[in-house]
Amino acid sequence: MYWPALRALSYGALTPEQLSWLHESFCLSSHPRTEGPGAAQSIAHRAFVDTAGTPLVLDLARTGESGWVFTLFHTGQQPDTATVDEHRAHFRAAINLMGLTLVEIDPPAAAEEVLVSTTVPGAESALGAHWPLPLEDLSQLWSHLGLRADAPREVKATKLRGLTHTPAWADAPASLRHEAEEFLRGN
Repeated sequence: MYWPALRALSYGALTPEQLSWLHESFCLSSHPRTEGPGAAQSIAHRAFVDTAGTPLVLDLARTGESGWVFTLFHTGQQPDTATVDEHRAHFRAAINLMGLTLVEIDPPAAAEEVLVSTTVPGAESALGAHWPLPLEDLSQLWSHLGLRADAPREVKATKLRGLTHTPAWADAPASLRHEAEEFLRGN
């Protein structure tokens, strides 16, 4: 089974020449990946082993007319941080060079890699209009926001700011709201 270690979502139009450049730059085969999450959208991939001997798969997938997903998969053993950081840099460089728009990178390492949903007045958030989580402090909240405890502060602040704009936030425990306010102030 494949598990994503790093995933970059982007959108925009790519010419056949740009697709060819991506295939060459990432040393991708012209065959799609046939197993694991998102295999149906895969257009090219490459299996390899990193310097620590971890088996990995690099995948390029297409979603819809103009969505592009760059993913680094592992088969059970997480790649080391240096490998993930190297691929993050490659993904971001390719997205930028191809003129694509970055949507998000998961896990995020910087605020601009966080997808921030906008709240439409009158619309319900994914949490609904009440606070359904039995959480009392920020240390318990991070994983519910899709973050590790060691995520960069700016990433945590961006995700937290998005949560505070949902209708459910008013029903969160007062101690959690206060701690969040302090965190967002930089304290």
